[in-house]
Amino acid sequence: MGPKITIDSATLMNKGLEVIEARWLFDVDADRIDVVIHPQSIVHSMVEYIDGSVLAQMAVPDMTIPIGYALAYPNRLPLDYLRPLDLPAAGTLTFVAPDRPRFPVSTSRIARSAPAAPMPAVLNAANEIAVERFLAEDIAYREIPTLVASRHGRARACAGAAVSICCSPPTVGLATRLAAAAPRAREGRQRGADPRR
Repeated sequence: MGPKITIDSATLMNKGLEVIEARWLFDVDADRIDVVIHPQSIVHSMVEYIDGSVLAQMAVPDMTIPIGYALAYPNRLPLDYLRPLDLPAAGTLTFVAPDRPRFPVSTSRIARSAPAAPMPAVLNAANEIAVERFLAEDIAYREIPTLVASRHGRARACAGAAVSICCSPPTVGLATRLAAAAPRAREGRQRGADPRR
């Protein structure tokens, strides 16, 4: 994992972002999504059905699997070079609720308050800026949640205003990545490519 993902995992912001993903990708109300911490990283998601049964997606912790599935969807790639999931060797699988006072960004509280555009983008941008500032040693680790919450709250307060006015200007790296992606997106639309792919 790179530094950004490492920090997001440490603050549990990755869980907040996953709540947003689940909310929009699967069209599920945010209040029906719960976050649990699973230290063994074997169960990657669970869905509870109306009869109370739960279907769990389990695999060895390797990002090759979801990336491969995204690239080959709806098919699955034969990733036989990965070690198989060995449940007896894994031992006990544990699940705990996040310590919400200790990890305020993680919890879905902020993510749940980002119900529609542009708020998820604002939340993500605020987190990107906070993590970048922490890595540059401009702020302390404990200030990341405060900065994210304040930027997100500030943007909510000036709803309807341009996001760039409500939040700090995007970092050069983020702005460069966005500028580079825009022409590719336009080219795809001009060629008649399906925007969902």
